[in-house]
Amino acid sequence: MRNLERLSVCAAALAATWSTGAMAQDDTQTLMGLGITELRQEIQTRYNAGLALSTDPAAVSADDNRFMWANEAKVQCGIALGFLKSSTKDQTSIAKCVLASRMMNRVPAPPAPPPPPAPPPDKVCDREVTGLLFFAFDSAELPATAAENVAFVVENAGRCNWQTITVVGHTDRAGSNAYNDGLAMRRAQAVAAYLEQGGIAAAKVKVEARGETQPLEPTPDGVRNPQNRRVEIIAN
Repeated sequence: MRNLERLSVCAAALAATWSTGAMAQDDTQTLMGLGITELRQEIQTRYNAGLALSTDPAAVSADDNRFMWANEAKVQCGIALGFLKSSTKDQTSIAKCVLASRMMNRVPAPPAPPPPPAPPPDKVCDREVTGLLFFAFDSAELPATAAENVAFVVENAGRCNWQTITVVGHTDRAGSNAYNDGLAMRRAQAVAAYLEQGGIAAAKVKVEARGETQPLEPTPDGVRNPQNRRVEIIAN
């Protein structure tokens, strides 16, 4: 039943994609300008990638559309290769091969971790971490939870008599230490600026970056982990 549901969703997504005309025109036109030999190599590469992904257990069991797009790439690139045997450039199958190849390599962002449960009202002022924001991979763009976290700090700053708001940026362990230090600082600075826009005096806001040195979930070096891509707001 679960597989049937997945196939139904995938079919609907595929139909919607074709119907919008999202055919990766730029890549298609570039390929159409190649000679037959070069074009055949490009299409064969996409076919091989689709074949490999369609048999990858991780893609087969994933709750996303990569497996469906891999199969579509295999089919459409195979059709294009059939035409190319007679030196025919079939733009329709080539365009679909290009689009499916592109889509099968799109890994959706993991869902944001659920927010921590709200503490009892009498514990609000004393909790160790006042706000916690999780970021997308390799991004310093404020997440959707930023408004909720900042509103909480602004609403309670006076009642709790917080004198210092420390914003601490963190990353997961993918990437070099130097790069992650900079990314952590950019995340912290983005949250600090949002706090100041919300009404917290800039003199009260302190920014720090810990990079990958203090993960919530310890992982081997190079591993992506959404729990570790975060900014902590600590009020005192």
